[in-house]
Amino acid sequence: MEYLPLESRYEKMVYNRCGASGLKLPAVSLGFWHNFGGINTFENGRAIVRRAFDLGVTHFDLANNYGPPPGSAEENFGRILAKDFRTLRDEMVISSKAGWDMWPGPYGDFGSRKYLVASLDQSLKRMGLEYVDIFYHHRPDPETPIEESMGALDFIVRSGRALYVGISSYSADETRAALRELNRLGTPCLIHQPSYNMFDRWIEKDLVTVLNDEGVGCIAFSPLAQGLLTNRYLNGIPSNSRAAGPVGFLTQSDITPEVLKKIKLLDAIAKSRGQNVAQLAIAWVLRIQGMTSALIGASSVQQLEENISTLDNLSISGEELEQIEKILAG
Repeated sequence: MEYLPLESRYEKMVYNRCGASGLKLPAVSLGFWHNFGGINTFENGRAIVRRAFDLGVTHFDLANNYGPPPGSAEENFGRILAKDFRTLRDEMVISSKAGWDMWPGPYGDFGSRKYLVASLDQSLKRMGLEYVDIFYHHRPDPETPIEESMGALDFIVRSGRALYVGISSYSADETRAALRELNRLGTPCLIHQPSYNMFDRWIEKDLVTVLNDEGVGCIAFSPLAQGLLTNRYLNGIPSNSRAAGPVGFLTQSDITPEVLKKIKLLDAIAKSRGQNVAQLAIAWVLRIQGMTSALIGASSVQQLEENISTLDNLSISGEELEQIEKILAG
């Protein structure tokens, strides 16, 4: 059946300006790190993307190595675009990245001009696109001059492969260096994508200040700490959960009694707000000045809908923030 997006799709979503740019992103964006690879059910991913768009999510974030296997998330997204979104491309902000290991040999990793340009060319073919809206350097490369990596991003914009560029997982000092070079080249950095959640607060020390001072947007990945900041593990580790899997960034050893105690206390605050832990965690991430968007994943339409409904109650009182701080400090 032909997909016809809801006419009301823009009525409830919150759109935030990305730094000092003219581009706005939804407060909640959809990431393809998990659940959209070749090992996953295609029609489930397709249903998630459709529903996300119906709910006003216009930003879809990918990377060259998302899968598994690497590249398969982009391939599946390309199929979804061809089937359902052929006439809607101008209503979407699509991003991809390169910086992690993608193919064998010395040219398939990190931040050389050769790797970044070749990787984006491959990504565009997999997705069936002429350009992406945002292209990121996925991580800093200690062995490649910043001038080369940022020069590649500048070339990518000037050659029409991307409209904007960003960086991911750069420290504050690395970010300053990258911004200086991009500004010198005349292709300013649009956005930074760091990890950020209640259990991972490294950006608060100085990165947030740098981004706000320089007019660069921020989109937080892993706002739910790989699913830890949910109700999923309050009563044990389900056999079909991410932590129960043989590989991944969340393991059973991460789910300690101390962590579970904190999540249960956070759950009590969430319930008093009419929310669950995940919704509270997303609202907490978005409280940061200059935070453009929270980048969520989803394994089902229901999970997606629950997380986006966070926007019904984004306000967190000073008293609630104090309670959260005490819980996290404990």
